[in-house]
Amino acid sequence: MNVITMPKKALNRGIRLSFMIVTLFITSMISAIADAQEAPPIFGDITINQKFSPDPLTVRGMSGGSVPGKKVAGRAETATGPCTGFVDQAPDHKLQLTSKFDYLKLQVESPEDTIIIIKGPGGTWCNDDFQGKNPGIVGEWLKGTYQIWVGSYKKGKYFPYTLKITEVK
Repeated sequence: MNVITMPKKALNRGIRLSFMIVTLFITSMISAIADAQEAPPIFGDITINQKFSPDPLTVRGMSGGSVPGKKVAGRAETATGPCTGFVDQAPDHKLQLTSKFDYLKLQVESPEDTIIIIKGPGGTWCNDDFQGKNPGIVGEWLKGTYQIWVGSYKKGKYFPYTLKITEVK
């Protein structure tokens, strides 16, 4: 009788241990997914309407590329600043505005000196130093799709950044 119950006890302990391991694994995966959802997306495309939430809305990326900013912008300077630095051929983000905004601010935050180029309804805008070494564009925005490039001053140098979009003045 002890011979039969011992293996059952060992088997029950093994099953309980297996369930505990699986539970811990699932719990850690759920936690990792929740943490990943809290971080802003990388190179994400954005669609917003007025009174969007959360505000500020953030996306991340890596600045830089090998194409001169003035080539992408089609000019060396705009009313908002010079079209300098180097970017990728394709935009880093696409911003879809489903309505007109009387005020909207896009600002890059990076540990390195970066530039921004935005092309969309109404024209092209460039900036290199909105607040310190971080670029940004602020003002009235028309409904439509905007292409956004974030670049670096040195060709082929890539740096992490966060792009913040806000309606707050």
